[in-house]
Amino acid sequence: MPEPGDRSVEIEHKLVELLARREHSRRELLRKLEQRGYGSDEVEPVLAELTAQGLQSEARFAEHYARGREQRGYGPVRIRQELRERGIDDGLIAAALGALEVDWFAAARAARHKRFGAAAPADFREQARQLRFLNNRGFDAEQCRVALENDPADR
Repeated sequence: MPEPGDRSVEIEHKLVELLARREHSRRELLRKLEQRGYGSDEVEPVLAELTAQGLQSEARFAEHYARGREQRGYGPVRIRQELRERGIDDGLIAAALGALEVDWFAAARAARHKRFGAAAPADFREQARQLRFLNNRGFDAEQCRVALENDPADR
């Protein structure tokens, strides 16, 4: 019969193994261990200890995640929503997005150019299609509007 201490060591090994691959939010780690049959009441104290040791950090996860999504062409609205879904609070999300120092207008234009080319939309239907794409990517209305305007550099 395993002792209660053995179970916490086992949980710690699983958590460290997950964190060694990539950063995870607290909610992600809890969900993954619950899927493996561990109760949240068993995981919470071990996770708190790893957080105290600096092995798990919500702020570090938020910054890493936001940077990765921005590099893949996603906008701030979508990144913010995805971080909320992962259990990150709004203060950490704002700090992570602020740390990126990104010109979101230029990022929206780059995403549109990558997908549709530099030419302006030919008609209303094409403009609506490009607008939907940018909205789904997570750019706000103003960023989408600027991205769809004719760029003097494109002429």
